[in-house]
Amino acid sequence: MSAEAEGPTPPGPSSQKGRGETGPFEPARESSSLSGPAELSLPSVGGAGRGGPSFPPRGALLGVDYGTKRIGVAVCDPDRVIASPVGTQANDATREPYFRDLCARSKFAGVVVGLPLHASGEESPMSGEARAFARWLSDLTGLPVVMWDERHTSFAAESALLGAGLTRKKRKEKVDRVAAQMILQTFIDAGSPPNGSDVPPAGPDSASEPDAN
Repeated sequence: MSAEAEGPTPPGPSSQKGRGETGPFEPARESSSLSGPAELSLPSVGGAGRGGPSFPPRGALLGVDYGTKRIGVAVCDPDRVIASPVGTQANDATREPYFRDLCARSKFAGVVVGLPLHASGEESPMSGEARAFARWLSDLTGLPVVMWDERHTSFAAESALLGAGLTRKKRKEKVDRVAAQMILQTFIDAGSPPNGSDVPPAGPDSASEPDAN
């Protein structure tokens, strides 16, 4: 991910100023809630996991596509039906006031951060950076944070934008927020698993029985 980022304009929970659109890539409009329609028709990607941070059964979630230069941001409605893109934040010193203000003004129940993985499912150096960011964001906001397998979301976001006939410049402006939307949408489509796509450590009750033979 490499490009100039937009200046932060955090939305509040009842005054989303940025960027839920009425159809694919239509101009942004004011919305009275976080339940605006999705920007894209999203494919299902997803993962599985149990036993992690406890999200309340209802409440809006914040979705994040972490990048070394830019951070895509999305939100979903309190019923967790539709994820909508919010915007793109520079990954620099301005990220702290942006996320502090965003989460202070919005009643999020939790945060979902995309976890970059190799195609094999193994973690990469970027996975560690995303996990470190997730810990930082949890410490900053006091919100529970889970990781969610983001394999294929950046490619899918780029493909969707390309299919919409956008110029390279426009695709670059939108790809991070659309990737964040896809991460969050696939998470809620999977039923918002409390451990995200991380597999919890096996407990004593989960140990396999000795082979009787």
